[in-house]
Amino acid sequence: MSYPPPSGYGPNPAAPYGVHPVTGVPYSDKSKIIAGLLQILVPLGIGRMYIGDVGLGLVQLAVTLVTCGIGALWPFIDGILILVQDTQTDPQGRPLRS
Repeated sequence: MSYPPPSGYGPNPAAPYGVHPVTGVPYSDKSKIIAGLLQILVPLGIGRMYIGDVGLGLVQLAVTLVTCGIGALWPFIDGILILVQDTQTDPQGRPLRS
């Protein structure tokens, strides 16, 4: 005799990358590590554009270009903050996956 698996187990099609353990919100398809490394290694706002925050990414790009590269400190520090903070979300409000 075969029993069906208990409900609540197995992959959830609504959350293919899992859910946040505290809030239960599904994780984003964007990676926080990729976004942080893009911000650090290419400090032109590319990491912000990757996670969907295009407006802030364009402002960081403009500041970097207008200040002849000195403004690249802002995206660099922002990349470090993306990596260490757990509160970064995508435009839909889902937390970035690790």
